[in-house]
Amino acid sequence: MRSAVILVGGEARRANGQEKYFFRYQGRTFIDRLVETLKGIVDEIILVARDPEQCRRFDHLHGVRCITDIRQGIGPIGGLHAGTLAAQGDLIFVSACDMPCIDSGVVSYLFSVIGDHQAAIPSWNADLLEPLMAVYRRDAILEYLKTHESYSLRPMIRSIDTLYVPVNDLRQFDKDLRSFTNINKLADLEQINGSDASP
Repeated sequence: MRSAVILVGGEARRANGQEKYFFRYQGRTFIDRLVETLKGIVDEIILVARDPEQCRRFDHLHGVRCITDIRQGIGPIGGLHAGTLAAQGDLIFVSACDMPCIDSGVVSYLFSVIGDHQAAIPSWNADLLEPLMAVYRRDAILEYLKTHESYSLRPMIRSIDTLYVPVNDLRQFDKDLRSFTNINKLADLEQINGSDASP
């Protein structure tokens, strides 16, 4: 079984407090686009929000389960922890909610190449990795999070058996690597939508 965990619980400080998952790209919200992309690849989709109030904002999404952080205020690793505990799949695709251009072929490829490894993570070079658009083995994450001290994902990636997937290998599915487009600010949104874009 394959699961997808989407982290939606950020505070959106860099987006002027606006909720990035409801930004629109090509006429659809980020979260709608992401869910639609993943539905054909995984058996379940889990959103990890910061609290029940935020979860209620996704009631309109069908076939999606929303849960809340267990360890609050510690960033992405807190969402990863809650999402992994809730996931039923042996393999989990993890993504941020501010990546509206993720390609289904890229996600399927990451699932296909993980093999016996504990993670398959896109890599631009030895130092520039994409831990929030990657596939992980559920048991490995849970084992690591039992004793971890760091709130950074990098020590986890380095401590488990990770397959680093060169981003150039993904161009066969996503020629311009738009899957890695990350919208952190309103200016970024305007750039991909055009000058008349609005959240």
